[in-house]
Amino acid sequence: MANNTKGTGILRKPLAILLIFLGIGVALVLMMSVSSQFFYFFEQVAQDEVGVQFESGRIKNIVGPGIYNDTGLFVELKRVPSRAVPFEVEDAELITKDKQRIGLVVTGDIFRPGLADADRLRELWAKYNQLFLNDEAARTQVIARARQSMKVCVGDRNFDDAVIGTGRDVLRDCIDSELDKLSGDFGLSVDNVAVPNVTLSPEVQVGLDRIVQLRLETEQSRQDELKARAQAAAEQARQEGEIRVQQSRIQEEARGQITLAQLNEEKIQAQKAVIEAERANELARVEAQRAIIEAEKSNELLAAQQDLEIQKAAAVAAVEQAKAETAVEAAIAVILNANPGLLQLRAAEANARALQNTDKIIFAPEGTTPTLIMPGPGIVPTVDTTAAASQDQP
Repeated sequence: MANNTKGTGILRKPLAILLIFLGIGVALVLMMSVSSQFFYFFEQVAQDEVGVQFESGRIKNIVGPGIYNDTGLFVELKRVPSRAVPFEVEDAELITKDKQRIGLVVTGDIFRPGLADADRLRELWAKYNQLFLNDEAARTQVIARARQSMKVCVGDRNFDDAVIGTGRDVLRDCIDSELDKLSGDFGLSVDNVAVPNVTLSPEVQVGLDRIVQLRLETEQSRQDELKARAQAAAEQARQEGEIRVQQSRIQEEARGQITLAQLNEEKIQAQKAVIEAERANELARVEAQRAIIEAEKSNELLAAQQDLEIQKAAAVAAVEQAKAETAVEAAIAVILNANPGLLQLRAAEANARALQNTDKIIFAPEGTTPTLIMPGPGIVPTVDTTAAASQDQP
């Protein structure tokens, strides 16, 4: 009995220790839960988050990425993810404006207000904080608005405008614009909207295939027509090209002939110019010779005139000299006429001066012909005129 009591005591000690530690833990948890409302330390806001600091249940500040500490009455830091939240929505029962049924798949990304939209975040926090903090809540809200946007955009368009060709791009832009406008009321924005798939009912698919086939046939016919036109145009172009080549050849030959004619004409003009130049040179030469001749004649005439003047002057001088000489002779003649003896003396002196040593004087009776004796070797003069001359001199 004693042994059992001892064993029970041993078991109670670990149990008591465990209860003590459990009580300490509960106390610490209660203390931390209470104290966490009055401070926080080293709380991190990640790169893809925005921090919202609260104090006494009100937003105190909105901060970007970093480490934050705060103390006060009921202080708290909540994190709003700024990363994109993808969504996808499908609606197989959309009716176009022309009563055709189609289905659409729309995808996109949801973005919450960031640090740049701090005022918008403050304004809408009380109403839509769950959309800012919970991805699924934001996705559910946007998907509902996306369905509404799809119905509006498809209902405003005919089948061709919503499905075929660039009409799908226009439809996507419409859904993007409508969805962004509707989501903006909640402080959310939607981007990267795409319409990756359009589903059709079997009846619509058959009709569409028929339309596509008809369009293909029409396009084929149009292409065949375009091909025939292109071939005709090509043939016409080829023929026109040959005609143009032939015309070009003819025009080139004509231009060559014109050029040759122009060259011949230029040659003739050059020859004419040479002939005219030679003629001008000849005329110039003749005119020069004529000028020379006229100058020579003028010089000769001038010389003749000068000679004539000289001769006239000489004649005048001779006349004057003759007058002078005849004046003396006339005076002598008057003297001699007045003195016959002196005349005879002058005659005798003249005769004496006229006789030389070799002269012969022959006296012959009047009416007789004297015999002339020519002087020569061995002929002695009959009369010595030298002595008679010397005697006559006074």
